[in-house]
Amino acid sequence: MTRAEYGGHGEAGMAGIEEHRLSFGSAAQIYERARPSYPAEALTWAIGAPPARVVDLGAGTGQLSRVALAAGFEVVPVEPDPQMRAALARANPGVTPLAGAAEAIPLPDGSADAIVVGTAYHWFDPATAHPEMARVLRGGGVLAPLWNDRDTSLDWTRQLDAIVKTAAFHRERLDADLDFGPLFTPAERAEFRHTVRQTPQGLLDLVASRSWYLTAAPAEQERLLNAVRELCADHPDLAGRDSFELPYLTVAYRAVRR
Repeated sequence: MTRAEYGGHGEAGMAGIEEHRLSFGSAAQIYERARPSYPAEALTWAIGAPPARVVDLGAGTGQLSRVALAAGFEVVPVEPDPQMRAALARANPGVTPLAGAAEAIPLPDGSADAIVVGTAYHWFDPATAHPEMARVLRGGGVLAPLWNDRDTSLDWTRQLDAIVKTAAFHRERLDADLDFGPLFTPAERAEFRHTVRQTPQGLLDLVASRSWYLTAAPAEQERLLNAVRELCADHPDLAGRDSFELPYLTVAYRAVRR
């Protein structure tokens, strides 16, 4: 996947990418409480067992960093948005996120055993990011992007997906053979299912934490929230319930630094 798939080629497409990429800071607190975690087994499959020094690129407010910390890894979060870094630091006492991006990682050559990316790789510029990530990894180190996708096997999650797709900034489904370039071995891919306990308000917060919502006009934002409210009020699987399970499919990739 390339960043060109977000909004088309050329300067207008790149401007759209940057608008969305930098939209999250204004909603850092919503992002922190709304975004799902990742299954520990996906991380273990991707990068093995501690000890290891793991860089979390595009760390956001630390959803994947927390999983890695709980598993016993030394974690270095790297995040470009200062408000997101502040939220990460508040939620993870003792962890200091670094200002940086996949295209400019503020770490020495060969200083990481693994790089993980939690639902952020699609924002990277592969031409610049791939050699930069290879620079920071030691030989034999692992690059492991992970994505949390909603599982649309249920009727209500399909309806939620339909609401989202009326506004979502374009992202194609990931190819099974994602290529990280000649500095890395061919990527392996695995899938992991998990659920997150959710509430109607939590579902609204989840929608409100997305870039396509944050960059929409107020009228469009209200339309989206009303559609989610109606789904929670009317769908037989959700109506009258204070909480429910939201299923996810985590897709994990791993490739080794040559």
